[in-house]
Amino acid sequence: MWTCPLCNNSFSRENQYHSCNDRTLESFLERRRPEIVELFYYFIDQYKQIGDFEVHPAKTQIGFGAKLRFGYIPRVGKEFIDVALTLPRKYEDNLCFHRIGEVPGSEIYQHYLRLMHKDDINDEVKKYMKLALDYGNKEFNDW
Repeated sequence: MWTCPLCNNSFSRENQYHSCNDRTLESFLERRRPEIVELFYYFIDQYKQIGDFEVHPAKTQIGFGAKLRFGYIPRVGKEFIDVALTLPRKYEDNLCFHRIGEVPGSEIYQHYLRLMHKDDINDEVKKYMKLALDYGNKEFNDW
């Protein structure tokens, strides 16, 4: 692990390209409806029950990282939170993802879901949250 001497973020590769910033979750969530802020923290709490990871707020998104970055929140709307989970293959047989996209030049896929209510974080979503976290920890065996 390499830690940037300017921002203290940790990365898997030395001198990994990134944007040093002083963003906080509070600054990312400011001016959001209280219900959406509550949903965001509920999502993070549910994810922390699956396993440990770090939350990396930036100007335009919130990343999730373990040994590798394994997902992010690209958009927080008035009535929803969009989540992208990084996985090493497509999981097309599901009811939760509305879009799956290959990351150009790689063999990984972003799986997008939209959260509008706490009960959107169901067993199926938690299964993929765990798979993404396992990928971020590089503890997967049979992908």
